[in-house]
Amino acid sequence: MPTLGRLRRLCRHMSPQTVLFLLFIFCVVSVFVSAYYLYGWKRGLEPSADAPEPDCGDPPPVVPSRLLPLKPVQAAAPSRTDPLVLVFVESLYSQLGQEVVAILESSRFKYRTEIAPGKGDMPTLTDKGRGRFSLVIYENILKYVNLDAWNRELLDKYCVAYGVGIIGFFKALFDTQNELRAHIPNFTFNLGYSGKFFHTGTDAEDAGDDLLLSYVKEFWWFPHMWSHMQPHLFHNQSVLAEQMALNKKFAVEHGIPTDMGYAVAPHHSGVYPVHVQLYEAWKQVWSIRVTSTEEYPHLKPARYRRGFIHNGIMVLPRQTCGLFTHTIFYNEYPGGSSELDKIINGGELFLTVLLNPISIFMTHLSNYGNDRLGLYTFKHLVRFLHSWTNLRLQTLPPVQLAQKYFQIFSEEKDPLWQDPCEDKRHKDIWSKEKTCDRFPKLLIIGPQKTGTTALYLFLGMHPDLSSNYPSSETFEEIQFFNGHNYHKGIDWYMEFFPIPSNTTSDFYFEKSANYFDSEVAPRRAAALLPKAKVLTILINPADRAYSWYQHQRAHDDPVALKYTFHEVITAGPDMSSKLRALQNRCLVPGWYATHIERWLSTFHANQILVLDGKLLRTEPAKVMDTVQKFLGVANTIDYHKTLAFDPKKGFWCQLLEGGKTKCLGKSKGRKYPEMDLDSRAFLKDYYRDHNIELSKLLYKMGQTLPTWLREDLQNTRQITSEGASQTRHGTRRRALGSTTTPSPGRTFLSCQPDLAPALCWPRKVKLWRAEEALKEWRPGVTQAAPAEAQQPASLHC
Repeated sequence: MPTLGRLRRLCRHMSPQTVLFLLFIFCVVSVFVSAYYLYGWKRGLEPSADAPEPDCGDPPPVVPSRLLPLKPVQAAAPSRTDPLVLVFVESLYSQLGQEVVAILESSRFKYRTEIAPGKGDMPTLTDKGRGRFSLVIYENILKYVNLDAWNRELLDKYCVAYGVGIIGFFKALFDTQNELRAHIPNFTFNLGYSGKFFHTGTDAEDAGDDLLLSYVKEFWWFPHMWSHMQPHLFHNQSVLAEQMALNKKFAVEHGIPTDMGYAVAPHHSGVYPVHVQLYEAWKQVWSIRVTSTEEYPHLKPARYRRGFIHNGIMVLPRQTCGLFTHTIFYNEYPGGSSELDKIINGGELFLTVLLNPISIFMTHLSNYGNDRLGLYTFKHLVRFLHSWTNLRLQTLPPVQLAQKYFQIFSEEKDPLWQDPCEDKRHKDIWSKEKTCDRFPKLLIIGPQKTGTTALYLFLGMHPDLSSNYPSSETFEEIQFFNGHNYHKGIDWYMEFFPIPSNTTSDFYFEKSANYFDSEVAPRRAAALLPKAKVLTILINPADRAYSWYQHQRAHDDPVALKYTFHEVITAGPDMSSKLRALQNRCLVPGWYATHIERWLSTFHANQILVLDGKLLRTEPAKVMDTVQKFLGVANTIDYHKTLAFDPKKGFWCQLLEGGKTKCLGKSKGRKYPEMDLDSRAFLKDYYRDHNIELSKLLYKMGQTLPTWLREDLQNTRQITSEGASQTRHGTRRRALGSTTTPSPGRTFLSCQPDLAPALCWPRKVKLWRAEEALKEWRPGVTQAAPAEAQQPASLHC
């Protein structure tokens, strides 16, 4: 025993090259011994010279790619063993197992096949002191390596006692890689590793580790976690980085490249939903630039998987190939082996490669043992693609591949954060320290200069409502969904809200007035907060534009100080870009219908409440009662008792004990000169169609029109009514006095109801027709008049 122990220690200190050389010597010796013995038995079993020769149609023998005898043995004595070969196969239908059997049958050897035991009973090896088998063949040598200690010792003793040899087959990834390179230039397997598990098995398993590392330069390598732990379980970035450093140290010690810039997290943990600590530790330790996942935006349907870039790391979409940890036997594939072949030969896997310019697949170690379905799947897939398509396949290193992907799909660079709690898989790989209850349930979206700050203050007075923490850059506004803050991720966003209490009354809200007219905010907000309520406040868009101009002057905007308001709003396209930018910020937010429709494309109409900004200024308690009902808060408060009008400020403030008030800051409620009449007239005409569209939209949503909008439409109706009346009388006189009779059925004058029905005049529009000039006017005719007969060119109800 001491000798054996010293021998084992000596073997452990051998270099991989030495181990490989000794294995080669053992292999050669075993082949010669086994061939000599088998040839002797074959001669005894050969037919006489007069017997017919074997049929040439017999399957040709397949030479195994590698023979690894594990122990040197003496030639078996024929008197002590039966002339029977024991063949351990991984399944009755495994490809290599069938090839081994074909070789034995074509050579007229007797054999017995058994499913290779991992843990369990070994077949009976002896009978009345006589060995039952003269040779043992393992289809997969790893099955011998991984035998439990009892069966391993039993088999070893039998082989030594009866001089029986063991032949094992080892088909390396290297051979398959070279085969695939015939169709895919530069194809290279990318192997992941967790260094903690190196040399933690049996002596034979440790030798297998060394053998794989002897091919280290033939493959690409990427790090898993040191102990294959899920990163989202690490809440301390330093501890996570320490685990990665251990894996990197292991890689450096064993010559594994560490500059590929690619890493994969076990079980997609921390990649999406994003775990900030993982991304930071990856960059700190490995300088990672690329990773991949199947989870963005969701696992299913697979055709919707996309990529994104976060914190400088490119995240590629990874596809599935139909292989999982439990799919290890060909004949036991779910639905039968034909299902796997169907996926490969024109089915889902084939379509995945066909329809995706870039495909990334990842399979597990178990798919490369057992029936080797990993190798089977991809070899047959490549052959099918080569036979039936003109696709030119190639492989790129991870960083170059990611750069190519985002060159093709540049629109995917910006992520779209989802609610992790809406997907069970996402929730399972999201930190348990995080909760979706920390997200707001209400958004005040603006627009700017309409009273959003006052509404924000009034809502904060409610005992069941909690606002976000202030930002050092943007004060009470977070401005997450519309700008660069969005790329900081949802962890950054959640930090602006308190940790929820154990009560169910926590109702968080935030106000960012520039969400309203943002083109990206509605879609982003709906993805993360699909059940949130949305509040918007509207005032006359002309007043809003003027207020924004005065706001910019108060903040010393050089453009606003240089130009008058009328010059700003009437500036032409040839003016300076800075002037046009100020003009846009004055005018574009006032396209109320356009922006609300964008929010309605992602939120249901019953999630959005449009408030009257003018009424909020004059009767805030009434407006707040409407808001409380809309939010459905459990406790309602009487704002008549909590608000008081401050004559100095000119608006309502919070009422404190002792009759004192708490009002908004000095920047709110500024007094500035009245808007000039030319600007008022210009804006009235500019916003006329926008306000008409707003009235129709609010009618469709079932919401009350703001008082300022009713007044504006009433004025528009009155002016249009007077003009239309004069036009009708003039047209009647011209039609009756004309010497030329228009064509029958042509319309002289038509009117379309462009407003909500309650505001359109007259309720039944009567149109003048030439052939019935002296008869009653007829309603509802909308046929267009000829150009020469139209009176006038534009006429609105």
